[in-house]
Amino acid sequence: MSNRRCSRPACKQFAVHTLTYVYRDSTAVLGPLAAYVEPHCYDLCAAHADRMTVPIGWEVVRLPDGPAEEPVDDLEALANAVMQATAPRAAGEPVGQGVEVGRRGHLRVLRSSPQDTGRLR
Repeated sequence: MSNRRCSRPACKQFAVHTLTYVYRDSTAVLGPLAAYVEPHCYDLCAAHADRMTVPIGWEVVRLPDGPAEEPVDDLEALANAVMQATAPRAAGEPVGQGVEVGRRGHLRVLRSSPQDTGRLR
């Protein structure tokens, strides 16, 4: 357990979640307690995390408390990345950067060739 306390004034409970605001996307991200204290993040206890509200029109993204998958050794992760990069590509797999045909927030829709309309078939 961390010895960090909740960021809310007068709260003496231990922090178990970290809250981060992404102003550009009008999103609040609430996840497990961050490994390090970040200057623009807020550490919250369970009670304050459960009662957290955001401004009208904002979205809340709640990340799971536990790890999504088993921790991967750095050397194993590097080996997996090299294997993926050197694996032969399928004939129909798109290659190159593509052409941007749409955008929503920080996400982009790319078209890889003139024949591709950017839609699933």
